[in-house]
Amino acid sequence: MNSLQNSVQVIGNLGKDPEVKTTQTGKKCARFSVAAREVYTNAEGKRVENTNWVSLVAWDHHATIAEKYLHKGKQVAVCGKLTTR
Repeated sequence: MNSLQNSVQVIGNLGKDPEVKTTQTGKKCARFSVAAREVYTNAEGKRVENTNWVSLVAWDHHATIAEKYLHKGKQVAVCGKLTTR
C-alpha cells in the first residue's frame, strides 16, 4: 500500500490561535484554521486573489506542538490526511 494515497498539504496563514482541549480519555486535540491563498491571472488578464479556509485538527503530540508554536497570522505548512464530514 502506498502511504501517499490519502495525503494533503496545506500552506497558508493561521486565522487564530489553535483551540486546544483534552478529551475525557486524556487525548489532547488542537483545532485551527489556515487561510490558503491563491493568486492567478484570469483569461481577461485581471489578477484574481482567492482565499480558501481549511479547518484542521491535530491530536496528541501534534496538538502539543501546535499549542506551543502556532499563533494567529503565522505562516505554516501542514501535511496530513484528508477527512471530510
